[in-house]
Amino acid sequence: MKKLVLVLGVLGISIGAFAQEIGYGVKAGVNLGKYSNPSEIEKDYQKMNPSFYVTAFADLPVAPQLSVQPGISLQGKGNKFSYDGNNLDGTSTTNVMALEVPVNAVYYIPTGGARAVFFGAGPYVGYSLSGKGKTKGDIGEFAGVADEYDLDFGGDDKDQKPFDFGLNFMLGYRLSSGFIINAGYGLGLTNLSPSDNSDAKYSNRVLSFGIGFQL
Repeated sequence: MKKLVLVLGVLGISIGAFAQEIGYGVKAGVNLGKYSNPSEIEKDYQKMNPSFYVTAFADLPVAPQLSVQPGISLQGKGNKFSYDGNNLDGTSTTNVMALEVPVNAVYYIPTGGARAVFFGAGPYVGYSLSGKGKTKGDIGEFAGVADEYDLDFGGDDKDQKPFDFGLNFMLGYRLSSGFIINAGYGLGLTNLSPSDNSDAKYSNRVLSFGIGFQL
């Protein structure tokens, strides 16, 4: 009985110490997105499409200097073409707002005090909440007139598949105050095209830069 009480006491202390080490944070910043696999003509006019992201996360230590970071994130993604040739003159943009759940493994390299360089990677799953397409110039429905429309993520005539899966990569620095500076890259692995044509396949590619705070 005494041994059982001792084991339970040690377990309780360990769980309490672990809970005290759990950190929480939020970060936000700029996303620069595009789609993979543009055509030979399109790739000469493809640009990064700017948007934003906001992420809340927990930092769960699993070993010295190593944590698992699950989170929930609002991610702006999409694509952009800026045409100025081949009898085309205008822009075409696709903006998608998605809800994502990332789970990253993060390794910290202490640099003194609570300061640390960190890097990590992990998978994410996402679901597109809304989206808009817009053309402007001589590539729209009417030359010189903006054409804007909502993207359809469901039904037989959908513009894009709503579910996404991929990998995150991150690199950043944490100050003693908990302020963090970070950069990341999202590598989509899901074919978002509703078409079965292999030439029409494309996935998300997102470069991000942001700041945040971690408790």
